[in-house]
Amino acid sequence: MLKNYYLGCPMWGNKDWQGSLFTKKAKPRDYLPQYAQVFNTVEANSTFYSMPRQEWLNKWRQETPEYFRFSFKLPKIITHDYKLRDVAAETQHFFEQMEVIAEKVGQYFIQLPPSFNKSGMRRLEQFLPLLPSGFTYSLEVRHLDFYDEDKQENRLNDLLEKYQINRAHFDTVELYAINATDGFTRTAQTKKPRMPRRLNATAQHPFLRYIGHRDIEPNETQIQLLATQTIQWMKEGKTPFIFMHSPGDEFAPQLARRFHEVMRVLTTKIEGAKQVGEMPVWPGDQERSRPKQLRLFD
Repeated sequence: MLKNYYLGCPMWGNKDWQGSLFTKKAKPRDYLPQYAQVFNTVEANSTFYSMPRQEWLNKWRQETPEYFRFSFKLPKIITHDYKLRDVAAETQHFFEQMEVIAEKVGQYFIQLPPSFNKSGMRRLEQFLPLLPSGFTYSLEVRHLDFYDEDKQENRLNDLLEKYQINRAHFDTVELYAINATDGFTRTAQTKKPRMPRRLNATAQHPFLRYIGHRDIEPNETQIQLLATQTIQWMKEGKTPFIFMHSPGDEFAPQLARRFHEVMRVLTTKIEGAKQVGEMPVWPGDQERSRPKQLRLFD
């Protein structure tokens, strides 16, 4: 079982994972239970687009182990449509609807649009006090105003530290260093934000998302770097949330597995590092290693 940090993928349901993470004949209803046998968190982007029905939220809560945590994204209407302007009613409604699954929330993820720049800081300052206490939050900014290593970035970091909100980092540096030869990577380079790398922690649960190569091996240098940073956060008493993406996300679970393997090795070498446990055997691997039953008269 994973311990002392949270590790997951950008979704829990991907049919491409059948026969690897999932069993070969897994149905969509099997995806979340099988995913949660291995990982202890997941990005839950469905709330960005629409509010899941109460029965779905209750089902997700029941289908996951006690230790499992969802990282739900705040709705698009709050962050992208209204850009945090006069959203008290929408914010209150969202958290009321999410109450049924509150015990399984790891973080609420506030992703601001690329157009949200320094002129929106006043709105952000007015919005953060609207967030209910008792939850962990992370906030991602994409405008370069907040990567100036000066006034605006310091103002943002100070504000997040004041409210103990984690600055969410989407690390796309490696993605944009790739000479893309496949459609998935070219699409990712078109759609994903191109931002400078930041690995600072403004609160107790650093929130890091990484996307690089579709193949696992070329990511090794970046995995080593990010794993070392994750271990440093843990040594500081923090509990990070790490999410591994890949272009198309077909190989996101494999990338997460490699990340954890590196974490396990490094924690044995770094003095004072907390142990991270073992990744459970994947349901798909269990199925392949299960001996076939002999027929009686063969």
